Amino acid sequence: MIRFKNVTFGYEKDAPVIDSIDLELSSGLTLLLGPNGCGKSTLLKLASGVEKPDSGQITIDGRDLWKDEVSARRNLAYLPEQPDLTPYATLKEIINLVCRLRGERLKAGEEALKFFGLHSAAQRTVRELSLGQRRRAVFAACLIGTPKYILLDEPMEGMDRSIQKEIKDWISSRTQAGATVIVVSHFIEKFIDLVSHAVTIKDGQALLFPELPDNLDKKLAFLEELSKGRIAPWTGHELK
Repeated sequence: MIRFKNVTFGYEKDAPVIDSIDLELSSGLTLLLGPNGCGKSTLLKLASGVEKPDSGQITIDGRDLWKDEVSARRNLAYLPEQPDLTPYATLKEIINLVCRLRGERLKAGEEALKFFGLHSAAQRTVRELSLGQRRRAVFAACLIGTPKYILLDEPMEGMDRSIQKEIKDWISSRTQAGATVIVVSHFIEKFIDLVSHAVTIKDGQALLFPELPDNLDKKLAFLEELSKGRIAPWTGHELK
């Protein structure tokens, strides 16, 4: 479980993007929804340890993300919206490092690169890769091993249809194995049959919807309202 305890964070003083939230994210696929600028990517950055909260605590399996970093992050995989990799390392060097950190054979890294069509680029440095290739390289790192906590910011962006299907199948397999997967995406319909929870951010507050309608059309309608910043209440499995 990823838990936020009274977490506040802002990029400017006295202007919090996330304001004293308490939130628990458990196994299954959670879609993180809301209009642009509401704080979705910021919440993922906090959950991944990229940004440090101004106050409060974030724990993964009870381990503090900033006080017990190694064990807290061991089973964590994060795909940022904008890939940021050291420019002079080769793609193979980066992937091999991830394999070692996760205790996986180097073969697992080769397979992850093949998954994204990057095997032939393994000896190129990051600065020689296109932006799309860099993004796929970061995603390839997410596939290595069996991470229990997976944070994905727009995972379908820039991916062709066949890769999108493979990504969805991978997410499905990880959730079936009990992983906690949190996704920010404008492509709600691509996850509609997998999503079990939703979170939206409004005025710095995170609102969790631990149950969603069983009917796929009603579920999609509800999630689309959340993506627009409108909270359409529903009782049981019925949208009002």
